[in-house]
Amino acid sequence: MDGAKKFNELSRSVGISPRILSKELQELEINGLISRTVCDTKPITVEYALTDYSKTLEDVIISMCKWGEMHRKTITGKD
Repeated sequence: MDGAKKFNELSRSVGISPRILSKELQELEINGLISRTVCDTKPITVEYALTDYSKTLEDVIISMCKWGEMHRKTITGKD
């Protein structure tokens, strides 16, 4: 929600394999939740950003994050 991110930034921050991330990003793009921009750089980089449509989910996502934080120990067994 805080601006466009490059693929490698997303990969590091979410902690999933690049292959899985690529597949998930493709699905989010197909469903109109993110936009994909190929940047004219060397090497070529790709940036992903939320669409206006996906921003309508902001309250839902924030609520889910808060719930997950409150129940992290039950879910993962870790604090």
